[in-house]
Amino acid sequence: MDVDSPILDIFTNPPSDSGIVPLKAELSPVTEEMKIENVESTPPTNLLDKNVLSAVIQICKKYNLKKTEEAFKSEVHISPDMVSVGSETDVNKLLSAYKSEGNPDLYKDTYADLLKFVENSLDIYKHELGTILYPMFIHMYLELVYNGYKDQAVEFMRTYGPKQEDYYQKDILKFASITMKEQMRSSEIVETFKSNAFIIRMSRDTVSILKRHLNEKDHSILSNIIKNHLYLDMYEGVARNKGQIEITAGGMIGEAKREDNKAKVFYGLLKEPDLQCFYQAEEDDDGDGGGDPDKPKKKKAKKDSLFYKKVKTDPNAPPNDRIPLPELKDTDKLEKVKAIKESSKRITLSAEMLPSICCYTLLNTYYAVSCTEISEDASMLAVGFSDSRIKVWSLIPQKLKAMKNAEQLQDINLEADDVLQRIMEDRSAETTKTLIGHSRSVSKTSFSPDKTLLLSCSVDGTVRLWSLLIWTCLVVYKGHLSPVWDVEFSPHGYYFVTGGHDKTARLWVTDNYQPVRIFVGHFSDVDCVKFHPNSNYIASGSSDRTVRIWDCLTGSQVRLMTGHKGAVTVLSFSIDGRFLASAGMDNSVLIWDLAHGHLLAVFGGHNERIETLAFSRDGNILVSGSQDCSIKLWDFTKFTEDITFDDINVCHNPDIKKNSDHYLLRTFGTKHSPVITVFFTRRNVLFTVTYKKSDDTEGIVKLLYKNFN
Repeated sequence: MDVDSPILDIFTNPPSDSGIVPLKAELSPVTEEMKIENVESTPPTNLLDKNVLSAVIQICKKYNLKKTEEAFKSEVHISPDMVSVGSETDVNKLLSAYKSEGNPDLYKDTYADLLKFVENSLDIYKHELGTILYPMFIHMYLELVYNGYKDQAVEFMRTYGPKQEDYYQKDILKFASITMKEQMRSSEIVETFKSNAFIIRMSRDTVSILKRHLNEKDHSILSNIIKNHLYLDMYEGVARNKGQIEITAGGMIGEAKREDNKAKVFYGLLKEPDLQCFYQAEEDDDGDGGGDPDKPKKKKAKKDSLFYKKVKTDPNAPPNDRIPLPELKDTDKLEKVKAIKESSKRITLSAEMLPSICCYTLLNTYYAVSCTEISEDASMLAVGFSDSRIKVWSLIPQKLKAMKNAEQLQDINLEADDVLQRIMEDRSAETTKTLIGHSRSVSKTSFSPDKTLLLSCSVDGTVRLWSLLIWTCLVVYKGHLSPVWDVEFSPHGYYFVTGGHDKTARLWVTDNYQPVRIFVGHFSDVDCVKFHPNSNYIASGSSDRTVRIWDCLTGSQVRLMTGHKGAVTVLSFSIDGRFLASAGMDNSVLIWDLAHGHLLAVFGGHNERIETLAFSRDGNILVSGSQDCSIKLWDFTKFTEDITFDDINVCHNPDIKKNSDHYLLRTFGTKHSPVITVFFTRRNVLFTVTYKKSDDTEGIVKLLYKNFN
């Protein structure tokens, strides 16, 4: 019963008084197979289960069956105050209740027969048939538990649990801890399996072989589970081999259906604003000799091709007005001019020209470092700690200043060109500033594009917006009401996205207390979120081992990608917006094609969890940093050259690159410091942030330079 993930818009669904936007869940259409057993035609009301009555009434209301609802209430003599209408989730629970087959020993014999059938099948079909073993095992176990066969369920788990794939073992441990029907009601993972069909992709020939086996053996247990809890996504073509199946397996409820990735995605970049006049104004200011008549004037600079060349229109880019973006202020345009001029001086990286590396190591951190973030221009470093503090360091000679008070600001000419410098108090300049406001560990921070604001999220369930001019909290956003794991500003400002323990990602705007979109679809914590470079899409990674892409305009899910064998904790888009890199607890970097949602490559080699990913500013190199105290540089240019896009467009099983050593350029290690952030500056210098625990109570930043050419 898998449906498109709902999306809430506060403009069409106003929030409740409590400030929580009510979440909606879709219910599969009623079919003839959906029956409520053991209910007589006209039983006394006091003998009916109120949950059953609520479910029937809820279904009638959902499908606008007013006459049926009235007739039902009249026949069983229900008064309005006797039964409250339950939620759609309650209806799902009732309809997905497990039936008993009578003989508990039949389950073990049936599974043993299924296992034997798979093992004896032809090699070409064996591996696809084997994909039903895990969901069959789980649902058989839950049926035993639901119907009170505790001893047989424990024995069934002990016999066949260890035979399942390694990447399912953590989930199996959760199921194994549930041995009574009462425990099932409070288990999230059980409700996920009961309410959602497990997706299995099979060729038409493989499905035919499976149907033939079920008809010959007449296994009612298997047939009922396939009918009620599995979804066979059938395709035309040759059955997949073991390698093709394993590379995309691992999702909590199976693979992605082909329909999940058919929507068009505008992965191109937005057209840049015209900056010629601002560039010319800056050149005129530089060339007027500063007003000194004795000083010779500089020669007029030639037109810079960076600003005067015609930009080709990207056919894959969304219209600039597809979503409302904030207008650039003059200061923002001048900063863009500065960024473009600085980027013109960067070195183009390659296998022969590796980046220089600058490593910031946090020393003497008594309270554990929980997150770090570097501003886009590499001028500031924000560090979040487990004691709820945030510290911001200046990475350049210019110190951090605070704004003057209101009385002093009255004497300043606001029309002056250097007004931003005049409003700052020189006496308040410090190398570091501390922000206090959260009550629990800080999970993530994010600088705004103009560097005047900082976002932070915390285990305390809140998101805070800080001013980097007055160094205080401006807004507290409440909505998740559970730990918030990640937050990020849009590349264009104004919008930001969060992900948390409540299994949702949320899109916000800085001037609204409530989210403007709630993205619902993950089955476990949303551990990481990332804006696409064009700000039209959001990527989310989850502990359900999937990566999803969401459309900010429509709120719909446009991509669902499976293949990770552990929680996804970090994401990074390529510079051109075509590719997405993801990594996490399975120690591997996966590369995805956004155009079709295909997995293209798996880069392995790290020994522990990967904490951070970053593409170089020219897009030629991908860097991964890990808890194993190392960073790895991958040749992304070589990888894209090896891809045949024509094959990807038409093939449902594209060739996946797994030879990691072929693309690995270099590995650099620290002594004992886990790498938590990697970042490329505008000139393609690689910044890394590591930390080392100590017994001291203060934190300092030690700067080490390492040059590798």
